[in-house]
Amino acid sequence: MKKITTLLIALIVLTACSQPVKDKQPDDSSQQRYIVLMNPTVNNIKTFKYLTENGIFTLPAHYKAIGVYHTKQAYNFQQTADFLRNEGILNVELQPITEVLNPSQLYQHNSCTEQFTSLFKQSEGIIFFGGPDMPPATYNEPTNLLTVITDAHRHYMELSFLFHLLGGYQDSTFAPLLEQKKEYRILGICLGMQSMNVATGGTMVQDIPTELYQCQTAEDVLQLPADNQHRNYFTNFGVDGDLSWGSFHRIRFTKESNLNDLQSDETPMVWSSHHQAIERMGKGFIPVATSMDGKIVEAVTHTEYPNVVGVQFHPEVPDIYKPNVPIHAMPNSTDSSYAHRFPNIQGVDFHNTFWKRIGGMY
Repeated sequence: MKKITTLLIALIVLTACSQPVKDKQPDDSSQQRYIVLMNPTVNNIKTFKYLTENGIFTLPAHYKAIGVYHTKQAYNFQQTADFLRNEGILNVELQPITEVLNPSQLYQHNSCTEQFTSLFKQSEGIIFFGGPDMPPATYNEPTNLLTVITDAHRHYMELSFLFHLLGGYQDSTFAPLLEQKKEYRILGICLGMQSMNVATGGTMVQDIPTELYQCQTAEDVLQLPADNQHRNYFTNFGVDGDLSWGSFHRIRFTKESNLNDLQSDETPMVWSSHHQAIERMGKGFIPVATSMDGKIVEAVTHTEYPNVVGVQFHPEVPDIYKPNVPIHAMPNSTDSSYAHRFPNIQGVDFHNTFWKRIGGMY
């Protein structure tokens, strides 16, 4: 089996201290190192704790996480502070951002610039997780009636941070922070990848079924081939509360991909849950994986910064790696685990190799 090449970023075991992080000098192998973890909800911390403790995602010593969030986010991060304290997790520091932004301030120096710069200088990488729809005002489009905005302040902060890191078409004179440290690692998962694209001047398809497949109902979507269904629309009917929140479909890596050396006929089965997708690409990004029909961008890399990668799918879901946990994908189905349904390079081996390569970057 050929291995996946660079995917970037080392994540961490996670932790608990909610005091601001002070500036630190560049460290050698014996000193503390930091990774920034955006949106450090309890679930995100549990997920990466599972990956690291079970040897799926491996890291060297001397790493801590800085969990960054905005104080106006919809989530109550006191829950995270309580969880870290109750679990005795000591290697995550929570750092709030309080400055309020709006769409007109995101793609320029603003009241958050100093804090963004400090976080960048203190860390070796950053992870942007999945989440809800971005406000279309952030990419200069009207709001589709199927776009649901529930956490605008999170998006404003994350988009502005990414613009500071990567720059974008919005201002060709802006000097990205990564010009100071081109090997810096950024991983975007689902919304994280979409945010990377928008922050650099790209746009979004606001609803995949209606815009790309001319579907108007959940029943229409479920008549499509499985590879064209990008979230579990069986959940729309509300008759089975135990259904998985994700769907499964194959992806195909492009000939230009620098993420792996998979054979052209090896098409991994990924966990997917989204109804929006990249439309116009942001500055510096190229697609390196797509859906089987080529309509959806499934992974991107950056032309200038080799350790910047985004994936539309969800390689972090713990149930992918649990061989005895059945996944209930549709009503009245015979359930089996992901590993049982999708073994070897098409499924669980692909994901394990993915994370081992990410950990190997450190």
